[in-house]
Amino acid sequence: MKLEEQLLKRSEHKCELCASEDNLSVYEVPPQTQNTAEECVLVCSKCLAQIEKKEVLDSSHWHCLTSSMWSEIPGVQVLSWRMLNRLRSESWAIDNLDMMYLDDATLVWAKATGDHENDATVEFHKDANNNILENGDTVIIIKTLDVKGSSISAKLGTVVKNIRLVEDNKEQIEGRVESQLIVILTKYVRKQS
Repeated sequence: MKLEEQLLKRSEHKCELCASEDNLSVYEVPPQTQNTAEECVLVCSKCLAQIEKKEVLDSSHWHCLTSSMWSEIPGVQVLSWRMLNRLRSESWAIDNLDMMYLDDATLVWAKATGDHENDATVEFHKDANNNILENGDTVIIIKTLDVKGSSISAKLGTVVKNIRLVEDNKEQIEGRVESQLIVILTKYVRKQS
């Protein structure tokens, strides 16, 4: 039997964390050693996006951990423990962590990635008005900027189309001004609606 079929049968075609029946996929709980059903969990797209920090952590969604933390499946236990730790600013999450028990080997696995030490913050590129910026957006420069290493300046009101986010710096974007690719600080732009 394939891994996905095993997980679907085990979970009764539901997310093993929140019990949703929509958009289910296999999540291999890192770090993987053997890729067995015990190390994998069937999760919905909402849980997956928040586990992988691609979406802001929704505390109310994760109240489901109150039930899933009691699962006998080690992968579900590890994910529940990690997510409860990421939500440790919530009193209900701390209460659940106090009640939760993991055997020594499972606890070592749960701590292995260090993900439990990170908070739930997802960092986004944001403009001067705190709007989230995405690749391909159009922005307007809100302050005349001198471009380092060039004789051009990016004038107040300049429209920069099809921006690209600088991955390792949430305060910078790249865009073309007068056909020259420049780096612009996000605090000097406003997203065009």
